Amino acid sequence: GSEMCIRDSRTLPFGTWVRVNHRETGRRIDVRINDRGPFIEGRIIDLSYGAAKKLGMVEEGVAPVRIEILDLPESS
Repeated sequence: GSEMCIRDSRTLPFGTWVRVNHRETGRRIDVRINDRGPFIEGRIIDLSYGAAKKLGMVEEGVAPVRIEILDLPESS
């Protein structure tokens, strides 16, 4: 996986691994939730520059994506 910074919707716990799939290009990246907000209406996730670059969405800024949960953190 990748340790790139990624901000989540309000629901997933820190440490959750997710796969972000760009719905138009088919590119995907696995990232770990490690931050929250700011929350912007109509957006489900905020990726780091590096993750956005790997998905090929830096120029467009926003893109239609699908999120798959890969692994939830162990509860303590």
